[in-house]
Amino acid sequence: VQLQAYGGGLVQAGGSLRLSCAASGRTFSSYVVGWFRQAPGKEREFVARITWTAGSTYYADSAKGRFTISRDNAKNTVYLQMNSLKAEDTAVYYCAANLYLGGSFNFERLYDYWGQGTQVTVSS
Repeated sequence: VQLQAYGGGLVQAGGSLRLSCAASGRTFSSYVVGWFRQAPGKEREFVARITWTAGSTYYADSAKGRFTISRDNAKNTVYLQMNSLKAEDTAVYYCAANLYLGGSFNFERLYDYWGQGTQVTVSS
C-alpha cells in the first residue's frame, strides 16, 4: 500500500484548505484511512478517519465542526476539507491506512501504512 498526501500550504486564519491522500497498491475495501498531524515539538495526534467501504467517519474533538473527511472510491483518494483554520492547526499532516478492525480507530499504532506528510501553516 502506497499513500501520497498533498494539498498543504500557507493560509490565513479563518481560511480553508483541502488535503488529499491518494492510495495505490491494492483494493481498499475493508480498509480505514486516517489523518494525523504533528506540530513542532509535539507528538503526532489523530485528526479524523473514514472507513473505505461504509464511509463511517470519526473525528478528534479539535476537528469536529470544522474538518470533513470524505473519500472518492473511483479515484482511490481520501480528502480532508479544513475550514475555519486556526494558528494551532499548523502542523505536518499525514494520512495513514490499515485494515479496519472496528471502533474509533484513532490511535497511531493501529495504522501500518503512512504517507509522507504535507505541511499546513496557518498565519494569524
